[in-house]
Amino acid sequence: MGLPGFDGPLGPLQFYKSSKVTIALTILASCVFATTTGYDTAFINGINILPSYNETLKLTTATKSLNAAASFLGWAIVATFMGPVVDRVGRRTGVLISIVLKIIGVVFMTVAQNVAIDTAHKIPSLWLELYLYYLLRALIAAGVTYRTSQISGEWSWRLPCMLQAVFSLFCLVVLLFVPESPRWLAHKGRLQDALASIASTHSNGDQDDPATLIQHREIVDMLEWERSSGQKMTYAEVFRTPSSRRRLMLAVSMAVLAMSSGNNIVSYYLGDMLTKAGISNSQTQLQINIVLSAWCLIIACIGTYFMNIAGRKTMCLVSVGFMTAFLFLVGALTKVYGGGENTSGVYATVASVFLFQGSYAIGITPLTVLYPPEVLNYSIRSNGMAAWTFAITCGGLFSVFVWPFALAAIGWKTYMINAGWDAVQFAFVAYFWIETKGLTLEEINAKFDALHETDSYGTEGLSRSGMVLEGVAKTTSIDAASSVKLQKDGSKTATDNL
Repeated sequence: MGLPGFDGPLGPLQFYKSSKVTIALTILASCVFATTTGYDTAFINGINILPSYNETLKLTTATKSLNAAASFLGWAIVATFMGPVVDRVGRRTGVLISIVLKIIGVVFMTVAQNVAIDTAHKIPSLWLELYLYYLLRALIAAGVTYRTSQISGEWSWRLPCMLQAVFSLFCLVVLLFVPESPRWLAHKGRLQDALASIASTHSNGDQDDPATLIQHREIVDMLEWERSSGQKMTYAEVFRTPSSRRRLMLAVSMAVLAMSSGNNIVSYYLGDMLTKAGISNSQTQLQINIVLSAWCLIIACIGTYFMNIAGRKTMCLVSVGFMTAFLFLVGALTKVYGGGENTSGVYATVASVFLFQGSYAIGITPLTVLYPPEVLNYSIRSNGMAAWTFAITCGGLFSVFVWPFALAAIGWKTYMINAGWDAVQFAFVAYFWIETKGLTLEEINAKFDALHETDSYGTEGLSRSGMVLEGVAKTTSIDAASSVKLQKDGSKTATDNL
């Protein structure tokens, strides 16, 4: 069931046939929407530095923490029911609903006269993000807050509030041109609609294309097997089997990594960090915020490129390893030079902050929303992502409430404690994580089930040398040449994760 105009497999205004255009717009819709939280984070960071914002809302350490935590409170509320809702209305309609709620929240914040209204606006922000574009909007937000900081009065922070709605409105328009998830359509029994959706992203709308048919067959066979084995799209299903529990553990571990590695100290309290390091001028802090956002965006792009070369697990280990080292360095430099007048020491502290954030961006940033959907199979994906969201929420609330008080109370020791925790996370990833590089979602399912001595398809298993499951190939009338053509034509597009 979807909203009127969003019931079909294709977008309400999807009049074109080109698969390249469809893929580009689908990715664009996801990426533009992902920038909303990126803007929020850098925006909160920036306006927390602005004297006019603090004076208008009379912020204290406690209310500043509550303000930063408001977005996570929204996630906590939504995490309790987002899985069933998205399974019912569809992926595309779910994004539409979240956009509308986001715009409502922007209106509340723009007219805020006190911290209660300003906090309440953030609660509708409730969807998962593509973190690379999170950083793009973070860069935009950093630049906007820097420029508006030169405006006298309350408009120095109200104007950036208004600009939050621009990206949401743009995404709303793009959403009219993209198809619904073929896996969701197939799960609802709308097999012909699922085929039409796949054809729009694989073969310029040609539903008889071999590549389209084999992709459709993979999806249908996987869903049929899940039904025949008693798998249901419920929260209980997430805990029913050892395989599902391990999938959930890995998905939640990614949320913990994303929120408890120390990056939230920089993301929300950069001003406080820089003050501790000896840089108290608000204009200088805003300039550093801009450069830091640009640096993280560049590094995240590099990390995204290497995901399919080095692999997910390797990139995560590299990221966490360097984060641990550089956060220890931040703590040591802050202890020695913090609050002093040694210019070289202050610069070294700022440089170590940049290196730490770069270490986070190269691995954790792209993995945050890449790895969980890969390890969660379809029957538990939406509810598993709801659990991921709840874990993100808990980690975020802990970070934004605890760190400002910790920084005020124990200063540099805060970084040392967090760095020690990062070392524990490194060991966890090294021991428990499963590599998913180069595999389709169906192949990843078989890999998990093989670890628990079951074969997802009840067939001879997974063909590790090819890109097509042997069990799936046996159920199709497409010959080997067509399978080879499928691989060469790049059947594993970005839309395979829909």
